[in-house]
Amino acid sequence: MKRTFTMFGAKQPERPENGAFTMAEILLSLTIIGVVAAITLPSLTGNINERTWNTQRKALYARFSQAMALMPSLNGYGTLAADESGSITEDNIAETFITAGLSTVLKINNICDSDHLQDCGIPEKFTTLVGGTVSTFPKDLQELNSGLVSYSYSITTTGEHGSYSYLNAKAAAFETANGESIAVFYKNNCIADQSSTTHFEFIQPYVCANFIYDLNGTKGPNTVGKDMGFMTVLYPTDSLVAAPVPHPDAGKSNLTLSEGRKYCTALSDEYRIPNKEEAASMYVNKAFIGNNSSCWLMTSSKTADNGIWFQSVLTGNRIRGGSGASTDYFIRCVKR
Repeated sequence: MKRTFTMFGAKQPERPENGAFTMAEILLSLTIIGVVAAITLPSLTGNINERTWNTQRKALYARFSQAMALMPSLNGYGTLAADESGSITEDNIAETFITAGLSTVLKINNICDSDHLQDCGIPEKFTTLVGGTVSTFPKDLQELNSGLVSYSYSITTTGEHGSYSYLNAKAAAFETANGESIAVFYKNNCIADQSSTTHFEFIQPYVCANFIYDLNGTKGPNTVGKDMGFMTVLYPTDSLVAAPVPHPDAGKSNLTLSEGRKYCTALSDEYRIPNKEEAASMYVNKAFIGNNSSCWLMTSSKTADNGIWFQSVLTGNRIRGGSGASTDYFIRCVKR
């Protein structure tokens, strides 16, 4: 005997005697599945991409660390010259650094000059880590960070002062055998770490090379902290590769060193206070991080007199400080 079903007083379609679903029920089920998929799929895809990028980023960092260790020195590649007026008359240092230096320790598929970075997969625009600002990709040191070309600083209350200048070298780019696109900003006269004897110093002379990577070329999202990031190489011999990944929040002020460590751990077990080289890299690449209203970053690196180093993200200088019990500085957490 056929039966009918009612719900809220409405007569429902009779189910076939063989117990099969009606077409209306099937369409309703497919609609519900489609809605749920539309809601959850982007999140699932995003999580998969994040894990893939994180794994690829760590592998890239390991390869570059090994490659820099194999190079006898990072200094002296190419020619960077200017006439009496200061106009650059020859600049091939970034390209030469790639062809004569990096290509001997890394597998490189393609090399591009500063006018053709996009031919090596470098995006024309990128999105900053903090604030989501869309910016044009830099083509030379001046556009990367004007403080890498020239800067002066003085503190009238203490008498501390200093200055720095360097010619505005062009960038170059290459593609790796693994498919990453790498832009190179190179300085051919970097110096060894002298911070053990100095109270106040600019970190710019320590910077030998800076790499901006895009793990999947121009495919997108071309966003720092996702498929894009940076690595800074300091010191010409016994070189150190700093590759911090700052947390996307804007950081926090008025914390002691111990409070800062707890703050970073609370964000995630992966995060910590940057060391002095990582803080230096954050200064070099501040345009890629975005939201640079903070001035002094607290680091975890100890000084010779058991203090800690503080890095300015506005000027590039760093100073010795106290033990970290003071709350006058800023915490921005990073992972490696």
